[in-house]
Amino acid sequence: MYRRMTVSGLLLILSLLLVLSGCENASNRDDVGNISADGGGQPITLKMMHIWPESSSAQQYKLVSQIIDQYEQDNPNVTIEQEVFENEQYKNKLKVLSASNELPDVGITWAAGFMDPYVKGDLFADLDDVLDRPGLKDKFFPGTVEAYSVDGKTYALPIELNITPVYYNKEIFAKYNLRVPTTYEEFKQVVKTLASHGVEPIALGNKDRWTGSLWYMYLADRIAGSDTLSKAINATGTFEDPGLIKAAQEIQNLVDMNAFNRGFNGLSNEEGKAEFMDGKAAMSLMGTWEIPNFTTNPDVPQEFKDKVGFFKFPTVAGGKGDINSWVGGPGAGLFIAKNSKIKEEAKKFVAYFVAKWGEQSVTDAGVIPATKVDPSSMDLPQIYVDLLGELNKASNITLFADVQMKPDAAQVHLNMIQALFGEAVTPEEFAKKHQEAAQKNK
Repeated sequence: MYRRMTVSGLLLILSLLLVLSGCENASNRDDVGNISADGGGQPITLKMMHIWPESSSAQQYKLVSQIIDQYEQDNPNVTIEQEVFENEQYKNKLKVLSASNELPDVGITWAAGFMDPYVKGDLFADLDDVLDRPGLKDKFFPGTVEAYSVDGKTYALPIELNITPVYYNKEIFAKYNLRVPTTYEEFKQVVKTLASHGVEPIALGNKDRWTGSLWYMYLADRIAGSDTLSKAINATGTFEDPGLIKAAQEIQNLVDMNAFNRGFNGLSNEEGKAEFMDGKAAMSLMGTWEIPNFTTNPDVPQEFKDKVGFFKFPTVAGGKGDINSWVGGPGAGLFIAKNSKIKEEAKKFVAYFVAKWGEQSVTDAGVIPATKVDPSSMDLPQIYVDLLGELNKASNITLFADVQMKPDAAQVHLNMIQALFGEAVTPEEFAKKHQEAAQKNK
């Protein structure tokens, strides 16, 4: 399923951010599940599974725990148990639990194609009644909730909105007199200069594969155009388009230029990210969910935070892409298991969680929520403000390929991404395998 936020929706974002949405009294708000504690009710244990381990996503983990603590204080008969996994471990765990229909009461999902088999397997509860609670539906940015809808019904509520910039180390760039590139030729010259001085140009952990997909998607967007990429993904076009094949070739050109850190194809995202966080690599392409590491995470030295800047993925000469076109979209969303024995409590908690996340995630975690908040009185880091500004100027946001695609096609895509970066397939073979998978799974 293809979901794309259009420029008309995106132009509303910055103005919508200025809308007051958190000025109601937090107590006695049944509309979002935030109720005064009355000490009554039978003991309830609610199980929640999520993707923010304390070791790698400290601010998000802290925020989740904070919201849970608040909910338990407001509802003293409720105990919420967390189970936490890294991204890829989480996805594997979700598959295992779904096979035996033992999903947690509340968990994390992603939109579109990722969510499809769980909805078709009747594993996720319909959340339209939660969304329709007074004061909740209007909190979301346009286009975010729709990404979690199937056949007119909503099966998860989004809590994040992401775009994917290229972060860079300003100190390293200054040391080698490098300017932020706006064209792909300038970008490759930056790579060559860094590599010639023994500096790792780009941090990448491609064992998880979706990380490498970001690079292919941007090159495909910039060379062939977002429409060509979108049509290939939803099987109304072809991956064998010359522009998409050229994008795959450019990936291998970067590999041949030693653009990525050594051993990147065998490193996890966290291991690859460490190359940038430790100051060894000059650049990292990653979503805005990383902003906390550059702003609010107390475990990251301020000296490093001050070195981090970002730029938009450069344009390619002769390409059809627009520099204001981004890879990104709604991030994680909350689902409720259809067979949960405490479904009504779970719905109340999800409504509460969404509202609290929107209110607290900006200042406490430094992430961009899927719900509107009032930042006018907030003292926000400049990188956060600048990224919000870029989000407002976006001409297009193309949802991550592995999220858009049906599960079988997504696995082919991810496997081929790793093979492409490892130069185990040719760009033509890469395109052919994608096209076969897209046609088979449309």
